[in-house]
Amino acid sequence: MTPSDIPAVNRLLKKAFHHVRAPIMELIAAQTHDPFRILLGTILSARTKDACTAAACGRLFERVTTPDGLRTIAQTELERLIYPVGFYRDKARHLKALPEVLDEKFGGVLPQTVEELCELPGVGRKTANLVVALGFGKPAICVDVHVHRITNRLGLVSTKTPYDTEMALRRLLPPRYWITWNSYLVSFGQTRCTPRNPRCDGCPIAGFCEAAAASNR
Repeated sequence: MTPSDIPAVNRLLKKAFHHVRAPIMELIAAQTHDPFRILLGTILSARTKDACTAAACGRLFERVTTPDGLRTIAQTELERLIYPVGFYRDKARHLKALPEVLDEKFGGVLPQTVEELCELPGVGRKTANLVVALGFGKPAICVDVHVHRITNRLGLVSTKTPYDTEMALRRLLPPRYWITWNSYLVSFGQTRCTPRNPRCDGCPIAGFCEAAAASNR
């Protein structure tokens, strides 16, 4: 795949996306339109399957929808609500610390840049980019394991880490695609281009994929 193929691949990914269930954070964004709840959900979703994240978010959002809600709830109760998401004790600790850090660094207002969001407990670049994109509707490239894996398989990038992939995509990908590519590729990675045994037969973007071409040689 070359940069000139991006518009065609984007159209095919978009079509595939609309035939499957959207990733959980896309659903939370559509349901809440709330950057803070998108932040909470994204923190919970790390290393956790969508179904588990959805259930945990449902329980948490019945009790907590604002920083003040996190202040008044015990950390042990947070652990109970979000269990069994991955690393739930660490995530509960990060959530409990969030209001104080928001107050100290940002006057209690959720920041809107990747760099500032990364100053919050439990927030890395993947989470920050997703909050900027889905929460605030600003161009941001969220690179998780699916985006990293698929863009390398396609041959669009040749990178070793998600950070390197994000920086490469910032150079290659037109900004109009930044917000949606994470959703498209996460969905594609969950349903077709899986880590092991990807379903290359019948793949709509196989004609653009270096890995698929190599497997047919």
